[in-house]
Amino acid sequence: MMENREAEQSVIGSVLMEGELYKDLRLEHKHFGSIIHQKIYQAIERVADKEQSIDLVTVTTELADDINSVGGVSYLTNLATSIPTTANLRHYESAVFEAYRNRTARQIALQYAENPNDERLHELIAELETLKEVGVQAQEKTLVDHLSEIVDDMSASSDELNNGFKTGFTDFDNMTGGLQRGDLVIIAARPSVGKTAFSLNMGSGHCKNGGTTHIFSLEMLAKQLLQRMISSEGRINGQKWRSMAFSTDDYSKAMRAIGIISNWKLNIYDQTRTINDIRAIVRKAVNDAPDEKHLVIIDYLQLMQTTGRYENRNLEVGSMTRDLKLLAMELNIPIVVLSQLSRGVEQRQDKRPMLSDLRDSGNIEQDADVVGFLYRDDYYDKESEKQNIIEIILSKQRNGPTGTVELAFLKEYGAFLNLDYRYSEDDANARIGTASP
Repeated sequence: MMENREAEQSVIGSVLMEGELYKDLRLEHKHFGSIIHQKIYQAIERVADKEQSIDLVTVTTELADDINSVGGVSYLTNLATSIPTTANLRHYESAVFEAYRNRTARQIALQYAENPNDERLHELIAELETLKEVGVQAQEKTLVDHLSEIVDDMSASSDELNNGFKTGFTDFDNMTGGLQRGDLVIIAARPSVGKTAFSLNMGSGHCKNGGTTHIFSLEMLAKQLLQRMISSEGRINGQKWRSMAFSTDDYSKAMRAIGIISNWKLNIYDQTRTINDIRAIVRKAVNDAPDEKHLVIIDYLQLMQTTGRYENRNLEVGSMTRDLKLLAMELNIPIVVLSQLSRGVEQRQDKRPMLSDLRDSGNIEQDADVVGFLYRDDYYDKESEKQNIIEIILSKQRNGPTGTVELAFLKEYGAFLNLDYRYSEDDANARIGTASP
């Protein structure tokens, strides 16, 4: 193929949708076959050279009087809105490079055919060899490279590797090694069990360990989440935010908690809805501060939106989880996504969730590296002996064991605490001892 118009449109549309993607591309305007696309991409290059954000407005402004010659604003808008996902950008880029190599090879061969001789033949071969490498990605690591890297990892101390991000929950961290880079972690539960509170405690623990936490809230405002974090950190009854009836002691605790939280590397986004916007924000944050330990939390999966069209909701959710997994791998960061459970769990005698209970499951189970369910016996049985105890049921862990860990859950504060287990020789059941933060 001498010109892949669809691939060129997809590359430009992806960049107009997520300007940060431009930094990852190796394409130049000369690689495009369409004159129209060359002009548009050249405008994108000029915007980038000016260190401006790349989007529909800046590119249209940069085109100025040339805007009509490239199809007008409507054509640029169609390019930006016709991309269901930017996850395939590398494939589009490769297709554009392939068409460029074919066009250039044909041109070089025709020039040789006009005046063939031995000297020109050697030049032709050299030019084709050089052309063959244009746009070709760097070679994958060899087996020896990977094995050498494993040996280096084994020789390094755990502090040097520092792959997992500790949550502060001892048993959870022991079972998972912490939140691992490149992992997509799904935390699911029925409504009001404690998903949001658990994720906020995770994010707080990461901040306390010097990490950067990005929380995308699709259900609650940033102010509400911060109130919850203040309650958890300061041990203030969360119900008091409704009446604002705080005691002097509550006020002092809140001020101390606010002082602590203000020093955290914490970003909360409550106006971001689409997978493309989330991906663009996360990619920019990581590119701007590549040495920081980034953790992304999304609350929650079923409220996310896509720009593409799908036959059913399962396929749409599956597309989003796949995009998030690819993003986690690309940026080498853990992404924690909260998810709802179907009502099917309510129909069973044993209410503990299973993988089949994931709502709009699609590819959730397949894409996730870790799937954890939250279960509280006192949620269903008010007389339960396990008051204020929450189970984290790890039903899937791609690179580790599955099982259940327990935490204390102080509902009035929205705080999760480690449990001190003590076993007697005659009793196989754990008895709750003292709680420690």
